[in-house]
Amino acid sequence: MNRLLIVDGHAYAYRAFHAIRDLRGPAGRPTNAIYGFIKMLEKMRSGLEPAHLMVVWDGGLSAERRMAWPEYKAQRPEMPGDLRPQLDEIESYLAAAGIMSYCGDGVEADDYIACLARHAADAGWNVVIASSDKDFMQLVSARIGLLNPNDKTGTIWTHAQVRAKAGVEPEQVADWLALMGDAVDNIPGVPGVGPKTAAELLKQFGSVTVLLERLAEVKSDKLRAALQVSAAAVQRNLKLVQLQSVPCEFAPAQLAVRPADRERLHELFRRWGFKGMIETLDRQRSEQQAELI
Repeated sequence: MNRLLIVDGHAYAYRAFHAIRDLRGPAGRPTNAIYGFIKMLEKMRSGLEPAHLMVVWDGGLSAERRMAWPEYKAQRPEMPGDLRPQLDEIESYLAAAGIMSYCGDGVEADDYIACLARHAADAGWNVVIASSDKDFMQLVSARIGLLNPNDKTGTIWTHAQVRAKAGVEPEQVADWLALMGDAVDNIPGVPGVGPKTAAELLKQFGSVTVLLERLAEVKSDKLRAALQVSAAAVQRNLKLVQLQSVPCEFAPAQLAVRPADRERLHELFRRWGFKGMIETLDRQRSEQQAELI
């Protein structure tokens, strides 16, 4: 079965950085994010066994979104100084491991991942997106699933998990986010409208567009008034949270995992002081040589 795993690079690098503290290589440089990223990626590959894989990195904020809402993601702190140099090292690991990665100037990872996932699904492939970003719930379909690192069961999220989390269908997730806002991206929602209220409104009206057309049917005077005042903001929010179309190409041959450069991996692991990974690499090499004999 054709399966493509797409990994949200920055999301996992940050996760690894904060999960592991004070890990440094022989030269004293931080290696916590590198180590954690490699271990998480190994676990995903072991569980899913994808023959095709890509790690996608953020290349900056969408100019369209910033124009529509200048405060978009403006509250996010600078990347920790000890994390930034580790991203280049992770890229070195991916190249040595034979794994494709992508970073487009001014292209948000979410948009590129969405574009690649849709193209692959349209071509009949099964896609797994590895990320904790709730925006990706809007992509879930018969061929696109989510691997959320916050879900310790390791379940690939389908419609059922999206409904359990958001209370709406995947195709309503963007409308759901538009109504309640998204603090992570600094997008303010309708005052007084949280996840449950947003879900209830969408169960009744189906979409933000229909809701705003039929505001008179909203029973609560307070809620109706809040929606009237926030109508323009909700329409703006919908454009902010919908995953945008960006230039991308689904080329299976380029996404196929290539044979690893074991000598290069050995060199990197030695530089970072990852003795356990060196031992594993040496054991695999001995096993392969034994098979040849």
